[in-house]
Amino acid sequence: MSTYTPIASQTLSSAAASVTFSGIPQTYTDLVIVANIKGDTGNVGLNYQFNSDTASNYSSTVLAGDGTSASSDRYSNQTSAFFTSNYGAGTNDWVTVISNIQNYANTTTNKTILTRWSKGTGQLTAAVALWRKTPEAINTIKISALGVNFASGTTFNLYGIASGGPKAFGGDTVTTDGTYYYHTFRSSGTFTPTQALSNVDYLVVAGGGGGGSTQQYGGGGGAGGYRTSIGGSALSLTAQAYTVTVGAGGASNNKGSNSVFSSITSTGGGLGGNSTNAGTGGTSFRGGTGGSGGGSGNANLSGGTGNEGGFSPVEGYAGGSVPSWPGNGAASGGGGAGGVGGNGGSNTTAGAGGDGVSNSISGTAVFYAGGGGGGNESASYAGGAGGNGGGGSGRGSGGAGSSGTANTGGGGGGGTTGHSGGSGIIVIRYSAA
Repeated sequence: MSTYTPIASQTLSSAAASVTFSGIPQTYTDLVIVANIKGDTGNVGLNYQFNSDTASNYSSTVLAGDGTSASSDRYSNQTSAFFTSNYGAGTNDWVTVISNIQNYANTTTNKTILTRWSKGTGQLTAAVALWRKTPEAINTIKISALGVNFASGTTFNLYGIASGGPKAFGGDTVTTDGTYYYHTFRSSGTFTPTQALSNVDYLVVAGGGGGGSTQQYGGGGGAGGYRTSIGGSALSLTAQAYTVTVGAGGASNNKGSNSVFSSITSTGGGLGGNSTNAGTGGTSFRGGTGGSGGGSGNANLSGGTGNEGGFSPVEGYAGGSVPSWPGNGAASGGGGAGGVGGNGGSNTTAGAGGDGVSNSISGTAVFYAGGGGGGNESASYAGGAGGNGGGGSGRGSGGAGSSGTANTGGGGGGGTTGHSGGSGIIVIRYSAA
């Protein structure tokens, strides 16, 4: 993908002594001028003045050659940056001139200009110039003819060059669409900006909780905590290394792990509750607390609470409840980032996982952090569906459920054998300009 962005263009409809580009935006790293010039009555060269500075703040060195001979010229303490040549642009010779003005927008260094031109008959010229005024950003460029006027039809094009690469290192993938850079972490690592970055957007999703596993059925695991700057406040980062921790999904009967980036922590999803025992890491038949709460696994119990981190907006919702039931039973679903888990009840109504939330930080809308579906005591009935956003489905007794989808933070489905939660994900986005 080209990094050149057109800023302005001028084509002369009659001979002229100069052209001016003003109001140059300060959002690029370098400027490029591409000109196609010809003299109106004889050979023409050109010179540059910046920000209307006509003091003796310019110096130039010019080299020229035609494959047989070569020459050089030096101009010091001049009132403009000279770019002339023994091989000028005559009345019958169009000459292409390309000038790179480096670091034009900063206010800490003098400005360097590299220029080259080529004539159709094989002569080449290269030049370097320095503008030594007290450093300031360039917002106006005046291009003047040397010797004679520029002929009608002469063109001048001004381009801005965006940064040629990302402004940070780290991530399993680094992509750009020309507007943003996207660093996606599917596993833990380090994010290291090479310069200060403002307005850094993030998506931080923790690992989903594991589904409840018991002799009969278990509640769905809660989704991993979901936090994002989209629609909220972005981060400002300095040029240092930031540890990025992507939370793992919890195994059956276990809570998911937290995900962390900079000052942002998302809480692991709550474990799914059990119908006949507390399970490893559990303290009751109700679902565990977490970013989203796990679903309950026994009658007359509510699901685990969500938003364990106490954040605003909330990082997730509670797991579903199980009211009393006659005969066989079914567990409730784990909570999701977008809503509570479905309630369980009789064996025909295992609770579905709470839905996750769609996020387009990566450039494409993707659902994250859905809750796991509850399990069912009866093999004749399916478990609860997983919530949209990677939640695993529950299972009927002896039936096939599923784990939460990797890198979504989805909760695991509950059942006779519970399933693990999906691992989390972290996406970091900043401007490519």
